[in-house]
Amino acid sequence: MATCDLYGVPLGGAAFHTPCGGNPPDAPETCVTLAPIPGVEGAYALGDSKRPSAEPLRFTAEELAAAGIDPVRFGLSA
Repeated sequence: MATCDLYGVPLGGAAFHTPCGGNPPDAPETCVTLAPIPGVEGAYALGDSKRPSAEPLRFTAEELAAAGIDPVRFGLSA
């Protein structure tokens, strides 16, 4: 579990992923991206591909689970 200030950790080198399934022709665009925060086990950055300059939000794995967000859907290990 992450116990540090997640916003104090640089995201350089973070690899953002989109959820599996992509965008069917009649579905809204996928804009949520998720990346493990480098060097912090059990911490993730949640970004918006439509606003790449916006600072990603940062969560622990427990916080993501409480929000119903599963890293496995993004091709990441939980």
